[in-house]
Amino acid sequence: MAIDIKDAVHAVDAATVMKLLPTRPRLLALGEPTHGEATLLDLRNELFRHLVEHEGYRTIALESDCTKGLLVDDYVTSGSGTLGDVMAHGFSHTWFNDCAANRELVQWMRAFNDGRPASDRLRFAGIDGPLEMTEAASPREALTALHFYLSHQVGADLLPCTEATLDRLLGADDVWTEPAAMTDPARSFGRSAEAKELRLLADDLVALFEEQTPQLIAASSWDAWDRARLYGRTATGLLRYHSWMADTSPNRMTRLVALRDRMMAENLAAVAERGPGLVHAHNAHLQRDRSAMRMGGARLEWWSAGALVGARLGRDYAFLATAVGTISHQGVEAPPPASVEGLLYAQPQDRCLVDAPALAASLAPTPPTPRVSPWFGYAPFDPAHLATTDGIVFVRDVVAD
Repeated sequence: MAIDIKDAVHAVDAATVMKLLPTRPRLLALGEPTHGEATLLDLRNELFRHLVEHEGYRTIALESDCTKGLLVDDYVTSGSGTLGDVMAHGFSHTWFNDCAANRELVQWMRAFNDGRPASDRLRFAGIDGPLEMTEAASPREALTALHFYLSHQVGADLLPCTEATLDRLLGADDVWTEPAAMTDPARSFGRSAEAKELRLLADDLVALFEEQTPQLIAASSWDAWDRARLYGRTATGLLRYHSWMADTSPNRMTRLVALRDRMMAENLAAVAERGPGLVHAHNAHLQRDRSAMRMGGARLEWWSAGALVGARLGRDYAFLATAVGTISHQGVEAPPPASVEGLLYAQPQDRCLVDAPALAASLAPTPPTPRVSPWFGYAPFDPAHLATTDGIVFVRDVVAD
């Protein structure tokens, strides 16, 4: 496949990213094909710093628990807490979020904000729900936080329930976080009588919150109202997720992965509403196309968070995928020459930014062949996504820490 693609290959920097896009998007997403690799995270940090300093982006959002992320936001905006506590308690998915690159990012965000007016400070957000690989959190924190906020802003006669009622229905947190419920629906608390009543109460609390928006913002602040809104969508999202954990139909796992990305999409929409934001998560969560994976021998397909929010934002959403040549320490060696990664691996640059639609046009009518990963933790770039991806950040070799 002797094709000259050099015209689609550029340096990786903020100015070149902006040149690929028709306008500055409100939400600029950078995906990754695997988690926890320092080579990719260091490049993310460098690119995000340039985009903040030169293109005016003022929120950085990562694939981490949206409620835990409030601790990080408090730290970077006001210095509340300590760096050690923030890194220990402000991130979920610690198997890939507890890393030096994220610590350096948080430190840099805090330093950037020092002395700046509140209106120009850099904010942090988590976009994931309070979900781990084998369990989902109790809705207690989100639901009681929303109730607490409303109880201090509106009359008690408007509230659909008391705090004591919520506490009774929620019960012990371990009934919600039972790890076995991920594979055994019978172990889930999600369709118990208490959970069903909580879903109705959560819906009423969110409805009351929305109905009282003008009063709530005037009586507290926009930031306090926005935080309570996060608690509301998290509580309803978790209760919905727990309900489907108790489902016994063949579509159970498809619904669960789709609900997770729906929660992510709602958080992404909130980031976009705040102002220009940068997002980093797995390619599969941010792409415009349907996502797919195999689990338990079955193929699952669902619309990614990027596809959901991109459909709403149009040009205000942009997606850069990251692709890699090798991850030798994980057994991922040089890519096949006819794959997207193989074509880019043949270029001289160690890293580059690729105009994906231009690359697709240069390869027509013979599309690249899909690459197959020998390691479950790495997802190669799907060549069918070239036309719907704004750009590809390509890293030739990912090296061990």
